[in-house]
Amino acid sequence: MATAYGPDSRDHQRSGAGFGDHAPVRHFLPPVLRAPFEGRTLRELGHLSLSLLISPVLFAFAVSFTAAGIGTLITFLGVPILAGALAMCRGFGAFERVRAREMLHLDVADPEPVRGRTGSLMSWMGAVLKSGASWRHLLYMLLHLPWAIFAGTVSLTFWVTGWAVFTYPLWQWVFPTYVGTGGIQLYGDDHHQVYLDSPFELAATSVCGLVLVLFTPWLIRGLATVDRLMVAGLLGPSRLATRVSELESDRGVVVDTAAADLRRIERDLHDGAQARLVALAMDLGLAKEKLTHDPQAAARMVDEAHGEVKTALQELRDLARGIHPAVLTDRGLDAALSSIASRCTVPVAVEVDLASRPAQAIEGIAYFTVSELLQNISKHSGARSASVDVWRAGNRLMLQVTDDGRGGADPSSGSGLAGLAERLDAVDGVLVVDSPTGGPTRITAELPWRG
Repeated sequence: MATAYGPDSRDHQRSGAGFGDHAPVRHFLPPVLRAPFEGRTLRELGHLSLSLLISPVLFAFAVSFTAAGIGTLITFLGVPILAGALAMCRGFGAFERVRAREMLHLDVADPEPVRGRTGSLMSWMGAVLKSGASWRHLLYMLLHLPWAIFAGTVSLTFWVTGWAVFTYPLWQWVFPTYVGTGGIQLYGDDHHQVYLDSPFELAATSVCGLVLVLFTPWLIRGLATVDRLMVAGLLGPSRLATRVSELESDRGVVVDTAAADLRRIERDLHDGAQARLVALAMDLGLAKEKLTHDPQAAARMVDEAHGEVKTALQELRDLARGIHPAVLTDRGLDAALSSIASRCTVPVAVEVDLASRPAQAIEGIAYFTVSELLQNISKHSGARSASVDVWRAGNRLMLQVTDDGRGGADPSSGSGLAGLAERLDAVDGVLVVDSPTGGPTRITAELPWRG
């Protein structure tokens, strides 16, 4: 993912995190005054309130069937009943994920599916009973009931009480009048009755209600955060399954990138060196025919063919450098980056601060990352100078390329930066872009060391 870096300090960038550069939405009211009327507050209040009705039902079904299954395990009937109870809990979990997605705006992926070794019922039941996701769903049904009762009761109590007290001056007339005085009656320590009916008392009561109204949304958000954590932690895929999915996606990116590189090499060979060598063979054939009756013309053609051979050799060297440069293998990143910096159209200062060399594959990715970024600077930036910094931070290799050009680089626009970010992500790397319009541009890449 590509995001934007904050301050200019390199030390800060080594330890800091990226921040998005999306323009914030302008509001005329401060958050504390907007919160009671925002859709988020109403959605989360609705979620907590519905949990008061839904959680007891889910709890009752989960506990009843699970207890029946465990209680009859001594017979054959206990296994299918328990497997069915866990499958039912997975169905309840799917419903809860949908509810969280709609009301809490929490998008949780489905857990890993249940797959038996065969298509038989016994294989499916065994897979359900062995599935950690099934037992996490059951645990959610058990834990969510007491939390739902607490969170729903507290949120509704504060919400209703806050608005009731805040609007008390509007409806205090509904109280019956005793001894000529209406309104809420309070009793002091000496059993003395106090009536909230004077203008000052009405205003003070309304202010207390306003404080509750402004505080309640933040209380609701805190309670809803616990719901989010429970849904994400118990109803989503396990960390291992998520990691496996990420690795499968990354493997697809690597395969696609490798295929694209092979197509590029084939195209360069076909359109470049191969075509030039074919033309060279034809020229030498013509020179051979002219050698006996026109030696001077044959000599000129041989000279031209000699020049074509040099050009073809240079193209092959460039192609080999694009696959894996010899200078990188022999002398490391410092010399290799200095070499590509010397071919950039703007002056580039290179600083490599590495006490040892990372893994060969990581070193190659770092080289080609800087190479592509310097090509972008040459073609698009309009910069007068640039710099390349390389250092190690813990078990990560850090690269930073800066220029004083026009800026405006945007990975989300489908540029080469997006493809570069995908390649880095395939090896657990990160690409961070900070390129405001008008410059300067600062692009930081982070790769695993794996030395």
